[in-house]
Amino acid sequence: MTPETVLTLTQQALQMTVLISAPMLGAALITGLLVSLFQAATQINEMTLSFIPKLLVLILVLVLAGPWMVTMMLDYMRRLFTSIPGMIG
Repeated sequence: MTPETVLTLTQQALQMTVLISAPMLGAALITGLLVSLFQAATQINEMTLSFIPKLLVLILVLVLAGPWMVTMMLDYMRRLFTSIPGMIG
């Protein structure tokens, strides 16, 4: 296995991690911003107020994007496992 192969595998793994985590992180970011704007507008300074909306949005995103995320991971793992013989030899 050459250093270029290792770098390619690492790059693909990082890209897959970013691609799969992006919907969840984006939804949490947008929800947090909206709750922060609501808190600033109403002057409610409750620290736990943002937890429940974020949790509900993350569950919703996981339900909606979960099958896509699993499919992406399975495709990546399948490609990775099928390329192992080529990397060894």
